[in-house]
Amino acid sequence: MLDKVLIANRGEIALRIFRACRELGIKTVAVHSTADATLKHVLLADETVCIGPPPSAQSYLNMPALIAAAEVTDAIAIHPGYGFLSENADFAERVVESGFVFIGPLPETIRLMGDKVSAIRAMKQSGVSCVPGSDGPLSDDGDENLRIAREIGYPVIIKAAGGGGGRGMRVVHSEASLLNAIAITKSEALSAFANDQVYMEKFLETPRHVEFQVLADNHGNAIHLGERDCSMQRRHQKVVEEAPAPGISDDVRRTIGERCAQACVDIGYRGAGTFEFLYENGEFYFIEMNTRVQVEHPVTEMVTGCDIVKTQLLIAAGEPLPWSQGDIRWWGHAIECRINAEDPKTFMPSPGTVQLWHAPGGPGIRTDSHVYSGYAVPPHYDSLIGKLIAHGENRGSAIARMTTALSEIVVEGIRTNVALHQEIFQHGAFKTGGTDIHYLEKRLGLK
Repeated sequence: MLDKVLIANRGEIALRIFRACRELGIKTVAVHSTADATLKHVLLADETVCIGPPPSAQSYLNMPALIAAAEVTDAIAIHPGYGFLSENADFAERVVESGFVFIGPLPETIRLMGDKVSAIRAMKQSGVSCVPGSDGPLSDDGDENLRIAREIGYPVIIKAAGGGGGRGMRVVHSEASLLNAIAITKSEALSAFANDQVYMEKFLETPRHVEFQVLADNHGNAIHLGERDCSMQRRHQKVVEEAPAPGISDDVRRTIGERCAQACVDIGYRGAGTFEFLYENGEFYFIEMNTRVQVEHPVTEMVTGCDIVKTQLLIAAGEPLPWSQGDIRWWGHAIECRINAEDPKTFMPSPGTVQLWHAPGGPGIRTDSHVYSGYAVPPHYDSLIGKLIAHGENRGSAIARMTTALSEIVVEGIRTNVALHQEIFQHGAFKTGGTDIHYLEKRLGLK
């Protein structure tokens, strides 16, 4: 087992990793910026190291500072969590070259799946269905690009090969605007991702966002833990997630899940990962793979009973997966609400001191949060302050429990998006299930 793990992150995911380490008897090192000295996991960790001032570039994105923190504390491994450097192949490479264990995939695997063009190519070779597209980066040949678009059929979407998180995308509805859209996207991609390669795909009009959770070890074993529906989004940012996805049959779950697990074997994947798909008219289309733990992993844990973060640690320690595919069982339904420190109408961040915090409880309720009464939410980072998860014997039960939990949660001193969640759970379309990725923005008048 890993003797000591450095947690290269902050907030609720850092606390989640700390708890998994504590359960396995692993010592922890919490790194933090000067703005985060009072984070809960920092106060609880075995050792702490301040790695810089509040700006992320000078602290949580500062590779030399993180490596140095691991060196001075004699840590064995580094867990990157999600966000920050979690999918940075160069960081994973530096961790390994410095003699530490990177709790995640191999650097070359992160690099392969981080480039959308090479990822799509690898998935096609593994038999995973992808959105019809250019099958590679677009050239500077305008006539050829126009031909590809006509063959795919409008509307099409131009995507940056190195993009992600909703950035580096442009929808094109007519031939007249195609070449200009490609040029602009290439320029933006070079500026944002230091990679001007772009590719073209068919733009699906009303898809759902459905993703599959996978786990793979160093011994050639890979399994899937089923799917999550993450279609309730605003500006490509997930708001509500649930598992299983409404309307997905056991046969479809098994087929797509097994293809994802086999793809992990084919590319030599290691650790936890997520295959993200657009789902429309009964068809799944691969769009990207997240080579890390997801924000929404708790809903999968609730319906399978599998501890994903603890399993990451076991895999990194060289242990084989504790389950085979036949061991995985799904029970009930789970829903997660992301609780953000933001105005529920304008979505402007709302940093400040939490004067009173009360997490709801009751059967099937789980709260993952680093917040406590008196904690000061800094203005420098993502506005996520917690995740509220409800599990029930079926979707109706999970919705009822979440509705009650949302009425019980207390956050005073800052504004939060709890009111938005309460509104969503009254929507008839949400109660029915199966809304597409554009539903929430249309409902809020943002589209």
